[in-house]
Amino acid sequence: MHTIHLGAIDYLILGLYFAFVLGIGAALRRSTRSSSDFLLSGRSLPAWVAGLAFLSANLGAQEVIGMAASGAKYGIATSHFYWIGAVPAMVFVGVFMMPFYYGSRARSVPEYLKLRFDEKTRGFNAISFAAMTVVSSGISMYAMGLLLGVLLGWSFTVSVLVSAVIVLLYIFLGGLTSAIYNEVLQFFLIVAGFIPLVYLGMQDVGGWAGLTDRLALAATQHGFAPGAYTQSWRHLGDASSNPMGVEWLGMTMGLGFVLSFGYWTTDFLVVQRAMAADSMSAARRTPLIAAFPKMLFPALVILPGMIALALTTKAGVTQFALPIKADGTPNYDLTIPMMLAHYFPPGMLGLGLTALMASFMSGMAGNVTAFNTVWTYDIYQAYLRRGASDQHYLWMGRASTIVGIALSMATAYATTQFNNIMDMLQLVFAFVNAPLFATFLLGMFWRRTTGHGAFWGLVAGTLAAAVHHGLSLPLGSAVGIKGGWLGTVLVSYPSEMAQNFRTATWAWGTCFVVTILVSLVTRARPDEELRGLVYALTDRPVEAGEPWYRRVGPLALLVLGMTLVLNIVFF
Repeated sequence: MHTIHLGAIDYLILGLYFAFVLGIGAALRRSTRSSSDFLLSGRSLPAWVAGLAFLSANLGAQEVIGMAASGAKYGIATSHFYWIGAVPAMVFVGVFMMPFYYGSRARSVPEYLKLRFDEKTRGFNAISFAAMTVVSSGISMYAMGLLLGVLLGWSFTVSVLVSAVIVLLYIFLGGLTSAIYNEVLQFFLIVAGFIPLVYLGMQDVGGWAGLTDRLALAATQHGFAPGAYTQSWRHLGDASSNPMGVEWLGMTMGLGFVLSFGYWTTDFLVVQRAMAADSMSAARRTPLIAAFPKMLFPALVILPGMIALALTTKAGVTQFALPIKADGTPNYDLTIPMMLAHYFPPGMLGLGLTALMASFMSGMAGNVTAFNTVWTYDIYQAYLRRGASDQHYLWMGRASTIVGIALSMATAYATTQFNNIMDMLQLVFAFVNAPLFATFLLGMFWRRTTGHGAFWGLVAGTLAAAVHHGLSLPLGSAVGIKGGWLGTVLVSYPSEMAQNFRTATWAWGTCFVVTILVSLVTRARPDEELRGLVYALTDRPVEAGEPWYRRVGPLALLVLGMTLVLNIVFF
């Protein structure tokens, strides 16, 4: 096992961080008296805290480790996860969807589905979402297990157990508020720890010009055009001309529309942060505030991966190599830990690794707090124990935290089959978020959508994802968790990500069509029952008299304009 050697000051910094994290949980325990306090933060957070938490909830191990791994594996094409795969959808959430979520006073996304459609639609989504949060938390646990293994030489099992205990303690103490304030801390740690890493790496490879030259060599070695790793759009004309194996339609439809909007508009993990804001105005501005730093994060999390690829391709004054997995492929998930050890001296290494620890714990905590909320309100209270006291639901929220972490540990072992955790995460989103986005889109903007249509659309979309995944397989992969398990492989994709984008597109399209067809032959609810739940029957929030920086419209246009400029610059 590859290990990273720490100095005494590095261990001191890590120890101070863990003490601070647990201290926050202990301090907040006294103010966590009800299930709303534990699961929803009592809707008391200011916009800037909610905005940073909204961003940081997505800045866990999946992004920090996964995006750097994707940068090393796919190059700058990974930036599409931000500039078309996040920011436009975040704007849509703030402008169109938060009035429905916050205004309906729904405590979760499944509860909104109950208000708009019916109980069976809510139940199906609650179960599928709970499963997704467990898988996502397990991915973060896997990443933290890897890090503890290379830091301390522990076995993967021991590393996973230790990470589970730490996260359990501080969520169990302070609930969602504890997780959110730790997410805000984690945001600043990531920025402080990764800016020096990018600076040192870019200095080493000779700036952007030197990085471009080295990655041009890497591209030609892999059979691509010289700019395949450094130009985001120019090589998407054909799937075989870029490392991700995706053409422009698959990128814009599979990622930019289905997976992106499916995640940011329906994933309760991030929506929960905006719903914790102290007003409707603050809730709507939350995703827009988060979008500004979000569009710049490729410089922090993708560039290190691209630098690692450049160093591996052509060694200059430094020597660098990624560990190799048992299947002979590079372990891209270790890109960031190995880069930190490569460049940082004692002290700085402790800061960088603390930032990584924070991202892993944030990823686990965010998903577990979303799991315990959905389990408590949308499954346990709705179907198993109605009418119990609030203290009983507070107890159940804490108990389900233990169960969620235990289930996540099992998922962590499944993640070992992938050399890039982002590949597995997008596969999960293709099954859960992609069909759900079709349901939301029709439910919000077409009053004729019925509960029967929504339910059977979700079922059909999920089944379509399963069939497509079962009949397809990435090149060079074994039959199993990566696909082909229906016995026949009809389609082979150049990469796991290319397969994920197509799976998501099939899931969304099937759900969209089936929902329309079933809705047309079933009875729609009268308009008076849909007020506040569909766009045409919802009062628009009034922002007259507010300065431009507190209004949703100007902020949204500014965010979209800046993102367009970034796409053009790195075209």
